[in-house]
Amino acid sequence: MDYPELVAYLDKMFKECPHDYFESGPRSSSLKFKIDNLDIKRLKNHEVCELTSLGLKENSDRYLTSHSKVQVFMLENDNKTIAVEVPLWLKPDELKEFNSIFNSVEPLTGHIDVLRVEDGSIWVWDYKPNAAKEKYAATQVYFYILMLSKRTGIPLANFRGGYFDDKDVFIFKPVENIKISKELKKLFDFL
Repeated sequence: MDYPELVAYLDKMFKECPHDYFESGPRSSSLKFKIDNLDIKRLKNHEVCELTSLGLKENSDRYLTSHSKVQVFMLENDNKTIAVEVPLWLKPDELKEFNSIFNSVEPLTGHIDVLRVEDGSIWVWDYKPNAAKEKYAATQVYFYILMLSKRTGIPLANFRGGYFDDKDVFIFKPVENIKISKELKKLFDFL
């Protein structure tokens, strides 16, 4: 893997995660607005779907939650999966308009379900059991990517994102400037 900054971050989180960041404040998984200018593509028969199906089947008696079944299976059986449940945060001073978007002075936080490296890109994946019905999953994944970029110093151009289940994947390339949907009616630049 050509991302020593990512390896260093994962190692650091394993040893000294700032748990207090996750006790309160906004969570990426709770964001309820869309990013209008993400070009989201729906794909079927993707290898992540197959891994999901196998994980749900193979780990049916091993774990209680579908997330655990899928995540552990991918970590144990997929050579592109490098981590699961990766903790992330974004501080208010790291994003213009943070306070008005999140209505908070506490960090935005979250955990990446599955982190993979494929074809030179870092893929941030979120497992959604009914992916086709999700309205805000791309927003959640986008902010995971932004947080990981800020934590590691790796440019957004090196990331890809998506959410998935055993039938579909929805993928996108992150953009530098996002346009927030009508729910917030804001355009901002976080560089």
